[in-house]
Amino acid sequence: MSARSLACDVLVVGYGAAGAAAAIEASDAGAEVLLVEKMPSPGGLSVVSAGGARMAFDAGAALSYLRHTCGQRTPDDVLRVLADGMHDFPAWLAALARDIGAELVLRPAPGNYPFDGFEALGYAEVQALPAGLAFRHPVPQRVRDVSPAGARFFGLLQAHVERRPVSVLTATRVARLVRDADGAVRGAALEDARGSLSVQARQGVILACGGFEASARMQSDWLEPAQVLNGSFLGNTGDGIRMAQELGADLWHMWHFHGPYGFRHPDPAFPYGLYVKNFPMWTPGLPTAHLPAMPWILVDQLGRRFANEYEPYPGDTGVRHFSHLDGNHGRNTRLPALMVLDADGFAMYPLGRFVAHDTQQSFEWSADNRRELELGIFRQAASLAALAELAGVPAPALADTVQAWNAACARGHDAAFGRPPATMRPLARPPFYVAPVWPLVINTQGGPVHDACQRVLDVRGHAIEGLYAAGELGSAFGHLYMAGGNLAECLVGGRAAARHAVSRARRGASGGAQRAAA
Repeated sequence: MSARSLACDVLVVGYGAAGAAAAIEASDAGAEVLLVEKMPSPGGLSVVSAGGARMAFDAGAALSYLRHTCGQRTPDDVLRVLADGMHDFPAWLAALARDIGAELVLRPAPGNYPFDGFEALGYAEVQALPAGLAFRHPVPQRVRDVSPAGARFFGLLQAHVERRPVSVLTATRVARLVRDADGAVRGAALEDARGSLSVQARQGVILACGGFEASARMQSDWLEPAQVLNGSFLGNTGDGIRMAQELGADLWHMWHFHGPYGFRHPDPAFPYGLYVKNFPMWTPGLPTAHLPAMPWILVDQLGRRFANEYEPYPGDTGVRHFSHLDGNHGRNTRLPALMVLDADGFAMYPLGRFVAHDTQQSFEWSADNRRELELGIFRQAASLAALAELAGVPAPALADTVQAWNAACARGHDAAFGRPPATMRPLARPPFYVAPVWPLVINTQGGPVHDACQRVLDVRGHAIEGLYAAGELGSAFGHLYMAGGNLAECLVGGRAAARHAVSRARRGASGGAQRAAA
């Protein structure tokens, strides 16, 4: 097999929002860019995201909010760059939208938690792309249909990648990074259907290839719950983390993953969990009367309610309560937990959904939940006592739990866990229903430590020359997630990495000041 080789200025690994932003920025700075994606089509998680990038109307307020959100687990200079970028990227994104006739909306939206600065935040959302927009590397229609908002957001970036002289390779995996004699990253070894391919990257390599939510081994090593279901993408298997580790990269935020609780598909071979119905977020201290009803409670395997089922950001802290060891019983009594509903709740609306970037797997949730009952996701009983026996929980404990819950609904106040009154509904009319629920991972936040320029740092706090990380790969978030925060990081971090990589040519690729990792 003949050896194949390519050369570029900047190699970008991963073609989601972070990779696209990096490729656009580097190309606009005059660099020759090669963008590679190991999956058959681009988009990553970005194409099935909620489609709103978290922006800031005031950078100082955003920095204050980020300090609280990140719980002093992320250096201030990194957060300052992110806060400034959240303030600045809307103008950049608006210029991209105007250039192709797309419609961009910037709207206020307070942060998920009432920390200082929460009122200065908002979302940047792509409301429409021009009719007839076509791509050389299209995302399949069935993937775009999963999340139209996410598809539009990624589509705007993809359109601009394709309007620039950026070389794109899909179905191409980066096997390892290549260093020169001085230790600087100068390229990578790639693999595709034809075999091996070497790439020289004169100004640097930007890793924008996601986290490890699809790696069972890395989940087991880093995530506290013993079983976590992958929610949305099979492509993020921790490749970038392992490649950076091979070069001595330090790691951070490896435990932190973003996701709600959801259902297990009855087929053990089905590679995804199924999400519960999507609910709007809310902010403590602000009105909640507009929130929809959530007609269930969660109980543990002892029949006890253990959390607010509708926390301010169900897609983030919804999984936290599953990291639990009951010392009295020597096991996790919430894995799985049990969703309990009555007949009115079961008939209220579709209780679940499938959201994944996948052209092979799909699941259409039925309008009345009856198909899911037939599949065994839910089980039915004529009484609470029969439901307890069916679920294997103590009947007296479940009866006490439901009685206390119904009394709380009558009072309009959940003294135990603070669930918003508008969301509360009693469990009163038989038959009753139960379904096991598990933590789902939308995406992981952990990965290589990076500095304010997105340079990957080694275990001594020194920059690994020529190597950068952006987006979900080593996210700044390591305490609480901020809705839309990863999309913001994709834009801010991808562009910052590209700017620094291109600047290395002007500085003679001599590197910059090293700083200790915090």
